[in-house]
Amino acid sequence: MIRRNTILAAVAVAALGMAGCSTVSRLNPFDKKDDTPAELAGEGQRISIIAADQVLEPAEALKGVDFALPTPVKLDAWPLPGGSPEQSVGAVDAAPNLDIAWRKNFGQANKRGRYVTAPPIAADGKVFAMDADGRVVAMDARSGSQVWRTGTNPGDNKRDKLGFGGGIAFADGKIYAVSGHRQVLQIDAKTGAVGWRTKTSEAIHGAPTVSGGRVFAVALDNTLLTFDAATGAPSWTYQALSESARILSASSPAVSGDTVVAAFGSGELVALRASNGNDLWNEALSRASRTSALSEIRDIPGRPVIYQGDVFAVSHSGVFAATDLRTGQARWSLPVVGVTAPLPAGDVVYVVSKNGEVICASRESGQIYWMKNLNEGFKAKKKGGVFGLGGQKQNRPIWSSPLLAGERLLIVGQTGELVALNAKTGEVIKRLSLKGASTIAPIAMGDMVYVITQEADLIAIR
Repeated sequence: MIRRNTILAAVAVAALGMAGCSTVSRLNPFDKKDDTPAELAGEGQRISIIAADQVLEPAEALKGVDFALPTPVKLDAWPLPGGSPEQSVGAVDAAPNLDIAWRKNFGQANKRGRYVTAPPIAADGKVFAMDADGRVVAMDARSGSQVWRTGTNPGDNKRDKLGFGGGIAFADGKIYAVSGHRQVLQIDAKTGAVGWRTKTSEAIHGAPTVSGGRVFAVALDNTLLTFDAATGAPSWTYQALSESARILSASSPAVSGDTVVAAFGSGELVALRASNGNDLWNEALSRASRTSALSEIRDIPGRPVIYQGDVFAVSHSGVFAATDLRTGQARWSLPVVGVTAPLPAGDVVYVVSKNGEVICASRESGQIYWMKNLNEGFKAKKKGGVFGLGGQKQNRPIWSSPLLAGERLLIVGQTGELVALNAKTGEVIKRLSLKGASTIAPIAMGDMVYVITQEADLIAIR
């Protein structure tokens, strides 16, 4: 059962059906404790779509084989969490030098019960972010100076004083914000004035997607909610399977034409008619493991991504899959545990595993070109305790989804740095110290790349 206040900051993992299973802190991407479970998981109820003997390793047939990447494009806006309704932008032409131009604080940083989890967006010469208290802040994209600030908590919400999470999207001169305070708002992007405000019965932890005059957002109870973008009036809803175990972060739907694809804490990947909510197909990205109790957490916290007729998504249960958008037929799958969004681009698709492995796979076959472990050489250290006794082990650092800037993959992590990899080989090109941890993927607008940290700093990289 997900509690409303104190446990909202971590992860709700009650009712897993395993006595003595203590997994709350292990599933918080901001937690540093060891996530290696000693428990044995029971048999799952869903049928695995991955062969039991499937192993992650580069394919011999692809050694030395080149692949095509899209031509980099300079963007004039990044209006949605993934850059477009499909949550996919290909390659951007930005940050050629990978130097920090400036950094500015935009609000409340991570603290007990509150976390910076919302991806930033950019449009109309401004970068918009949401801090750990759910305040939406507009900043000048060139200087970082604050333009306006608007809160999402109406002030009379005693039920969700520590409501965390949510996110923002931009469309037609308006910001659409959702939050853990059970609010959906339309905000004027120029002034910060609230146009309309709609209450919801459940908190919303993932950023919304706006397309075709509708606002789409996934609530904490595994319901896809839709609202009229002009008035805020609720429209159709879709209820996925109930699931008590969730990851701290949450997903945003992807939209292509009249199809919306949403991911849920139950591990379901669902395609619906955007106009009326009618079912198109439903796929379960889950696989049970007898050696990992955490495989029972079936959540898909990263965004599903639509690219050239396929849907790419990765689950915490250990399934990374390509699915045909029209039919729902699974094309291929890999045993990857992930909490971020994949990045399809040209002939390949990139994904970052929860353990810090960057994987470059063929978009058509799922065969792997290369793998790079960003946590290679990491040694867990105990935090706390006395004379080396007691205390808690640190997790391997969590890393963000990648951004493709030219032929460089830009990834940020809890180590407090941005790492640039050669997109063709996985070789490390540069490590840039951010002096602040982040698990939220970089975005781009114009010639800049922007990163936000858990300390609520906005960093512009040129």
